[in-house]
Amino acid sequence: MSHTGLTDWAYPLAESLLAEPLPRRWAHSLGVAERARIIAPILGDDAELLEAAAVLHDIGYSPDLAKTGFHPLDGARYLRDVANADVRVTRLVAHHSCAWMEAEARGLREELESEFPRGDADLADALCFCDMNTTPDGTPTNPVDRVNEIAGRYGSDSLIGTFIRRAEPEILACTARVLERVAAVKRQPM
Repeated sequence: MSHTGLTDWAYPLAESLLAEPLPRRWAHSLGVAERARIIAPILGDDAELLEAAAVLHDIGYSPDLAKTGFHPLDGARYLRDVANADVRVTRLVAHHSCAWMEAEARGLREELESEFPRGDADLADALCFCDMNTTPDGTPTNPVDRVNEIAGRYGSDSLIGTFIRRAEPEILACTARVLERVAAVKRQPM
């Protein structure tokens, strides 16, 4: 599948999996995709690829796809095995927002990384930025508030609460790297 038309394919697929069973998760995914469009100038030819991964990043929460209970892996397996997705989109979904740390906590890191080798670090940063700057309702936020919201929703002693606190320094570093790239693009003469 070429990059052109990637979003035309990704939006209806994500909507079909999330909109009805998980309307709030769908709203979040649309917000993450909106952040991807905002940072498109730093992505060049990969802008559409990132937007497609952004709208698809949480499909593993869909009741139809949830097999392991670890949504990055469930979503990526569906994209690979059923949807014949672009391998780069699949890898971004598999590894979004420091997923390896949660995979480790679940005893799934080896499985995740052997099935889905990590891809482009700049794109991974960009997707983490988009996800961690979007509320569960799809509105803009900042990563500190987002991490606090996630820890509060799941409980600080839960697997997710512990994972998100452990991931917070890397989430903040991803955000800083993306914002530096955005600033560099804005400094370029027209």
